[in-house]
Amino acid sequence: QVQLVESGGGLVQAGGSLKLSCAASGIIYGINAWGWYRQAPGKQREVVATITSGGSTNYADSVKGRFTISRDNAENTVFLQMNNLKPEDTAVYYCNADTWTYAGGIVKVWGQGTQVTVSS
Repeated sequence: QVQLVESGGGLVQAGGSLKLSCAASGIIYGINAWGWYRQAPGKQREVVATITSGGSTNYADSVKGRFTISRDNAENTVFLQMNNLKPEDTAVYYCNADTWTYAGGIVKVWGQGTQVTVSS
């Protein structure tokens, strides 16, 4: 079983920066892809950014040019650098990993979430 632990959330003023981290632990056969999602109060969870095992990235239009996702395969960790934060970025941010199982399947694992609050 794989566990994900996020860190790096907090309170920041508009225009500021934060860097989120998400580390995987447990029995890890491999991580195919990572993703960062967020959920604001009263809204559905939405994808923010994803990165594949090969390093290909995708971003939500709302964060393009401001957020950067990266991964450290050796440390089984993914990062989300968030610059020029806006009040509308306020949400709980969740880490997601598509993890390989012993049998060769894929299981999605979620972190517990970390709060990001951007004040105006």
